[in-house]
Amino acid sequence: MLTKPFIVGITGGSASGKTSFLKDLLHAFPKDQICLISQDNYYRTLDHVPIDENGVHNFDLPQTIDHERFAGHLSQLHAGQTIEMVEYTFNNPDAVPRLLTYQPTPIVIVEGLFVFHFQDVSEQLDLRVFITAKNKVKLHRRMIRDQAERGLTSELITYQWENHVKPAYREFVKPHKDEADIVIPNNVHYQKGLDVVIAFLKAKVAERQ
Repeated sequence: MLTKPFIVGITGGSASGKTSFLKDLLHAFPKDQICLISQDNYYRTLDHVPIDENGVHNFDLPQTIDHERFAGHLSQLHAGQTIEMVEYTFNNPDAVPRLLTYQPTPIVIVEGLFVFHFQDVSEQLDLRVFITAKNKVKLHRRMIRDQAERGLTSELITYQWENHVKPAYREFVKPHKDEADIVIPNNVHYQKGLDVVIAFLKAKVAERQ
């Protein structure tokens, strides 16, 4: 087992396919070898989320994330400590939050829009992976996801996309693409890129055992 976790940061635009990629990545390893910690569970309370000029909350800004807590938990995992926290449910009244447990496994995956943007998070990463897709593909995926999982209307999803999501991607996410060690296109599928990441991480685990 690794003496310290090998920490992998995975980012990309909203609906670029990070969740599906991560699901397949996690399935490639035993549960005692890999742990996923998501930026989505570190949103600040709604009263700390900025409201735009039309009175709509903008969740696509770095200040909506408690990155100090995020980075602190990552440091604790790196030190071999177990973390427990309550899941964030995107203010969905029908969702029942789970108690999440993060174990200091050999591989720790850190995912989210701003994991490269936050210096206190980014400086702890050993590998950086950026998933990319065309805007029309991402919007289609986001429309399906946010209606089904977050109970949003198509009008609100479109508004958020044009006024919050796209500007945030241009300012806070895309500029860090050049910092990535691996860039994975996902307009259709990510399988080849996934295979590369899996093989690399399996080698990392093997060489430190």
